[in-house]
Amino acid sequence: MPPDIPVTIVTSYLPGAIGRIAELHGTYYAAHWNFGAFFEAKVATEFSAFIRDYQPDRDGLWLTVAGGRVEGGIVIDGARAADEGAHLRWFIASDPLRGKGTGKQLLQKAMKFCQEKGFPSVYLWTFEGLHAARHLYESVGFEMTCQRRGVQWGTCVNEQRFEWRPQFKESGLIRE
Repeated sequence: MPPDIPVTIVTSYLPGAIGRIAELHGTYYAAHWNFGAFFEAKVATEFSAFIRDYQPDRDGLWLTVAGGRVEGGIVIDGARAADEGAHLRWFIASDPLRGKGTGKQLLQKAMKFCQEKGFPSVYLWTFEGLHAARHLYESVGFEMTCQRRGVQWGTCVNEQRFEWRPQFKESGLIRE
């Protein structure tokens, strides 16, 4: 992607987003972590179900677009926010956007949404070794609450659960 192409963040579904988000996850995690078809199919299936059931009063969807193409995204699934916490999911940026602040912008928009909705907590699952992502999560107040060996993505990794609670809101960690 040429450096002069403007990058925008869209707060809604765009045609092709399901396939593109699955593709971004599939190609990145295959190249860097040897994840296979199971993982890409899981992303595509679960993201499709989220889009089908999307409710803007409880769910958040932000897509990064450059040159008319989806280049990243993040989701807040609020379906079980009252009981389990809101679920941060499918956070990704394409290779040309990594390290340019796009991920930080996406995460800040998602967390601002969670604050505005008054969600009691937000959680996400990731795995050990994604250092840049972990740094972003911790920069807005997420804390790791669980680590275990697991295969929820089709490959055995050290899975990590991170949680954010409203008390971090008062510390000023989330900025627009």
